[in-house]
Amino acid sequence: MQNEYVVRRRKQPSRREREKARQRRGMLDAALILFSEKGYHNVTMHEIASKAEFAIGTLYKFFKNKEDLYKALILEKTDAFHAAIVGAIEEKDDEVDRLMNYIRVKGEIFRAHVPLIRLYFSEKYGESFDLMAELSARIRQVHEEALNVLAGVFESGMRKNRFRRIAHPHALAVALDGITTAFLFRWLEEPGDQTLPEDPDAILDILLKGLAE
Repeated sequence: MQNEYVVRRRKQPSRREREKARQRRGMLDAALILFSEKGYHNVTMHEIASKAEFAIGTLYKFFKNKEDLYKALILEKTDAFHAAIVGAIEEKDDEVDRLMNYIRVKGEIFRAHVPLIRLYFSEKYGESFDLMAELSARIRQVHEEALNVLAGVFESGMRKNRFRRIAHPHALAVALDGITTAFLFRWLEEPGDQTLPEDPDAILDILLKGLAE
């Protein structure tokens, strides 16, 4: 009897597709270096092409202008970060372990992508940049999706009496997100500050144990 379920192998990208992906990656990496060093407004497409070691015409085959390239760079990383964070939250079964995993992976992402984070926020709060409105809307959407997943962890913990119902699950998600973000930006400003906890357990204790005896 023929099996009704047929396992189909995922089609592998062709050599041409792999080469195009490599070229695109090289262009985005070169742009990130230049944007981080000089700021978005002080970099030209010719400089990006030169840094990536491609002809300017090749660069324009991938991106119609500098704004298009910047948008692709930020959104690609945003989606990758979101997938990593949600994956970290959903990786464990125990609610406390899931929260600790969230803190750990968020810190790893932040520390590994400092130039990109500096670039985004320097442009967001710097010179007028029309594209930031569209980017910010997408980033807010992704951020809210992550908060909802995080809120689900708190809600699950409350149902199991793992956590006390001291606040709405979404409010607790916002609180934990805010605490971790505050520490990470403090680290960005003062990387040598020894008071900043890197252990996810220490950060989580601030929310779960509180200050009062």
